[in-house]
Amino acid sequence: MKTYQQLWQSLTPLYDAGEAQAIVRTVLDVKYGMTLTDIICGKVNEISADEERKLEEIIIRLQKGEPVQYVLGEADFAGRTFHVEPGVLIPRPETAELCQWIEEDFAGKSIVSSGDSSEDSPEDSSGNSPQATDDAKLILDICTGSGCIAITLGLNIPNSEVTGWDISEDALRIAQGNVEMMKAGNVRIEHQDALALPKAAETDNEKMKGNDDKKVVKPKGEAKTPSTQKWDLIVSNPPYICEKEKADMEKNVLDYEPDLALFVPDEDPLKFYRAIAEFASLELRSWGMLYFEINPLYEKETREMLEGFGFKDIETKEDAFGKKRMMRAMK
Repeated sequence: MKTYQQLWQSLTPLYDAGEAQAIVRTVLDVKYGMTLTDIICGKVNEISADEERKLEEIIIRLQKGEPVQYVLGEADFAGRTFHVEPGVLIPRPETAELCQWIEEDFAGKSIVSSGDSSEDSPEDSSGNSPQATDDAKLILDICTGSGCIAITLGLNIPNSEVTGWDISEDALRIAQGNVEMMKAGNVRIEHQDALALPKAAETDNEKMKGNDDKKVVKPKGEAKTPSTQKWDLIVSNPPYICEKEKADMEKNVLDYEPDLALFVPDEDPLKFYRAIAEFASLELRSWGMLYFEINPLYEKETREMLEGFGFKDIETKEDAFGKKRMMRAMK
């Protein structure tokens, strides 16, 4: 049996020492319940022959560059553990920061529900922003992937009803599984192409008859997709990496994570943002909020695009690495 040191050193052709150690510690924790103390005390050498064989299989997959999240079938995100597998993007800490920003805005009452009587005005008679009512907050997550954003917001924002849309059958299956695993009964997962979003004039009956691409995936609980009632908030982390950026990306991302969730053409980097912003300009209620995770290279262009659709109070926020990663706008 290899020692802990031998295990992590076998990954150093791909990762630096610190990252290799962290990956092996994660594997030993998730698969064998070993704490750092256990590892230091040499418990790696005490596992059974069957466990040793399975560990060797895991190490071989890691040596080929497969992300540890896919190997283990799980990824930590915003304090919860989500199931992931090839076919969905691995949730990133930067995206968790986007969720935190949204939650802080809800807590600070900068987002009000669609049932608020102040719908037609951003201020009440006293000049203050309207306060949220007891009506449910209606949230839409476009390009939901594993469902990490939709489920996080649904579980962390009181009295919310969240819908997650994606085009990938793998993503829909995985996201629905995460909804059920986390008992997020207020979250609904649906099949919807972000580049062919339903028109504002469609009624529920028209959607049922004429849009076969939009279907519910085993909905749980009482969450619903409103048609006459507009969204309070729309959020999206769409594909935004240009083909020309591939040269600077890690091999394990390029080889294993889905191109569908990552890349856009060099000649049209705002392809998804434009489609979503146009939809949001029609389907958000007045003073509703739109949030994006963005490509820092196109922050200026994304801002100008939103301005072109009539959004205001556009704000960019840096992530923990100092990159302009998130954007917020008001209808």
